Amino acid sequence: MASADPEEYEKPVGNRLLTKGEVNMKDANLDSIIEKAIANEEEANQFYLKLAGIVTDKSAKDTLIYLAGEEKKHKEYLLRYRQEKFIANATKSSEAANYKIAEYLHSPEVKDNMESKDVYLIAAERELNSYNFYKGLASLHPDGEIKDMLLKMATEELKHKEKVEYLYANTAFVQTDGG
Repeated sequence: MASADPEEYEKPVGNRLLTKGEVNMKDANLDSIIEKAIANEEEANQFYLKLAGIVTDKSAKDTLIYLAGEEKKHKEYLLRYRQEKFIANATKSSEAANYKIAEYLHSPEVKDNMESKDVYLIAAERELNSYNFYKGLASLHPDGEIKDMLLKMATEELKHKEKVEYLYANTAFVQTDGG
């Protein structure tokens, strides 16, 4: 049950209160949005590294380490952006295929000795959540620098989702010699 201590809450948003440290994205400025995004990318990096330490399949482990590296690059991009207010190529992001696997299958619980297909499904769901985070933030902003940066990040997360869904499909539905 939530604490009734008013010191833990900042202000009402809709029908609930924001907790301390939580950002109301609709009213947020660029710095608070970037801070939240940086924290999300760091958390994703750590999650993938931790999961890579659990799985035994080399291919899944390599994929998770790759994804951790990608999340680290996103964090570095956001840090550079915050420092330099630089948005080079923000609107030059190619489209990613969306297989919608993560939307229809529930990811399993993280545990030791997971099958590769389950690892890829967990990663796809996390990438979907990241995509939705950036896409949702972008929808709250008018056209311009902030929206362009958020849409670029959303596209990057969708590309990751595409990669791990491809790996999931090829692992869960192995092609046989007969077709």
